Amino acid sequence: MLNYVVGLIVAFLVSVVTLPLIIKFSKRFGFVDQPNNRKVHKDIKPRLGGISIILGTLAGCFVLMPKSEYMVAIIVGAVILIITGILDDRYALSAKVKIIAQITSAVVVVSSGLRIEYISLPFIEHLEFGILSYVVTVFWIVAIVNSINLIDGLDGLAGGVSTIAIITILVMASFNPIAQNTVIAFSVVLIGSTVGFLLYNFHPAKLFMGDTGSLFLGYSIAIISILGFYKSVTALSLLVPLIILGVPIIDTFFAIIRRALNKQKISSPDKGHLHHRLLEMGYGHRETVMIIYGISILFSVAALALSNSAFWGSLIIITILMVNIQLFAEFIGLIGKERAPILKAVKKLSLFTQSLKRD
Repeated sequence: MLNYVVGLIVAFLVSVVTLPLIIKFSKRFGFVDQPNNRKVHKDIKPRLGGISIILGTLAGCFVLMPKSEYMVAIIVGAVILIITGILDDRYALSAKVKIIAQITSAVVVVSSGLRIEYISLPFIEHLEFGILSYVVTVFWIVAIVNSINLIDGLDGLAGGVSTIAIITILVMASFNPIAQNTVIAFSVVLIGSTVGFLLYNFHPAKLFMGDTGSLFLGYSIAIISILGFYKSVTALSLLVPLIILGVPIIDTFFAIIRRALNKQKISSPDKGHLHHRLLEMGYGHRETVMIIYGISILFSVAALALSNSAFWGSLIIITILMVNIQLFAEFIGLIGKERAPILKAVKKLSLFTQSLKRD
């Protein structure tokens, strides 16, 4: 336990100490984020803050020395995404180039043998993926990377949501005797380095994490979730990490649906994301971030409850989550302001009931 505390502190301190230097470097060499009509910020901001998260994580790992047979592949995959992020933060790479880099990184990891080999299902010990495990794992890594990348739209948002998700994974790994120490070590140093970064990133931010940070965080969360959940059999195991990462995954899911309905490219940016909708409803910058933090915590609590529930309890939790997610999405307009089938149905039913009473 003392080693983990030391690793956490080292990761935090290295992240904090390096940030002023990164700000100067970013400004001098053009790693800055320009404001536009889609972005919330109005001033030019340094956007290489993710380097502090990476340096803090490295420093913490040197203290804790996590071991894994997949470590070389994990590092190579991370390096691919870090280089991609740095180039994107400077030259704004195309979405096609970034997705190719993400897939390449995931393939490197999968080729090492680290795969989602099976999931647990009710009434079945577990369902083996077989050869499809390669495809499933690559999809999982790319999906999580993009989810964190897409939610990085407000000061402190991606870093805070990622920290909440990693803390939840850490809690579950700590109570799982089968979980590898690697998961705990990675989680601890990621928390320390990300919290250190948030000291400079919370509104009003002094700098952004950029794609360097969001790609690295998304990749790290994907890797520790695979190490922590899919090497042990738990009821409805596929849903636990999905719920932990509920906010970025749901935001990404509804963005895909929204763009498909609007006949836009899936990669086309818009102002229909969760944080955009909350801002448009009149909430301030910090209020919006804190609301999303609160939602993330609720998802984490639901994930913890799900992991300790029997089959029928799990079904109730999942049903309640799905209904409330759809209602919330319709209420704030994640699919589109006019697309609210359940709310419209409820409204019609209410009007019909009132007319019956009048009659």
